[in-house]
Amino acid sequence: MLPGGSPAAGARGRDNDPMTTTAPHPLVVRARRLARELLVPWAQRVDRDEVPSGHLAAVRESGVLGVSAPREYGGAGAPDAVAREIQEILAGACGSTWFVQTQHHTPVRMLARSGAPVRERLLRPLATGELLAGIAYAHVRAHPRVPVRATAERDGWRFDGTVPWYTGWGLNDVMLLAGVTEAAEVVFAFTRAREQPGLRASAPMRLAALTAARTVSLELDGLRVPEESVVLRTPREEFARVDLPRSANASPAVFGVAYAALRLLADAPGGQEAAGALRAGLDDVRRRAYALADHPVPQEHVGERLALRTRAFDLMRSATTAAVVAGGGRAMSLDSPAQRLAREGMFLLVQGQTAPVREAQLAALSACG
Repeated sequence: MLPGGSPAAGARGRDNDPMTTTAPHPLVVRARRLARELLVPWAQRVDRDEVPSGHLAAVRESGVLGVSAPREYGGAGAPDAVAREIQEILAGACGSTWFVQTQHHTPVRMLARSGAPVRERLLRPLATGELLAGIAYAHVRAHPRVPVRATAERDGWRFDGTVPWYTGWGLNDVMLLAGVTEAAEVVFAFTRAREQPGLRASAPMRLAALTAARTVSLELDGLRVPEESVVLRTPREEFARVDLPRSANASPAVFGVAYAALRLLADAPGGQEAAGALRAGLDDVRRRAYALADHPVPQEHVGERLALRTRAFDLMRSATTAAVVAGGGRAMSLDSPAQRLAREGMFLLVQGQTAPVREAQLAALSACG
């Protein structure tokens, strides 16, 4: 817990509302407790500083880092619906802490699907929270540009170029790095998330939101990674094919931030009616978006996925704006969760953005003119 001071304003419990009548998964219960007892009370302080090691220790101990990992490797093997609800809870409680830990789940899922030797070395410590992972591969979406080049060497790979965004620097232990070869193959490999020969980090960036998540850029100049650290090699076209529906789906964090804003709105004088109307629309979009996320053929209904993602953004923006309006002048204080949620919502508008997502968002915004 952060030293000194008192819990920030708005520290009342913000447990995510259950969307089913069944008993919640034990990891969902733990995530709610983590949010209620630690993340929400200190979210304003974290927003102005950085994610403290104590927060990440609590995340590790809660077991949520292994929600999607196989049971035989120490994970929970939980359904995707459970993983999504946990991400909603954490995002609505403290966006910076959520953003650091959410990087971890892609490496875990990739290792779980892999037959490479690195699976046996890293999957268990990642599933149990012994190690925390970050990701450095969003630049692969920049095709035809190649920000990071991977070159085969006798006993491994050499990486050269610039990773524009890497979150969790100094907070996580390992990173999943990707580069593209001359033959347009994407190479994913693990390396230590520390400065080392061939890897240098910038100073942490000052951002409009989530500065506390310690995002840096990485300069790679002959970083060498052994072959046994490679988890996947795939043609760039195949990466793009798999990535398209994944990036088109609505993010659970968008719903988490929106629901958190609606709880603030409902508690404000005169805000209950507006909160109820926005919640009804959000519930409907959430239900439909998650049904598509669970569709057995991910490459189908991409247009509908993008439309629902865009509509979720619209509702999140309305919810956070309404929370600011209901808070009045007080919402401009850095102690107000309303302005923090509004800034975190702005960040989510561009987080994980691809060209099709951006085009869909801009088309929707222009239609409102």
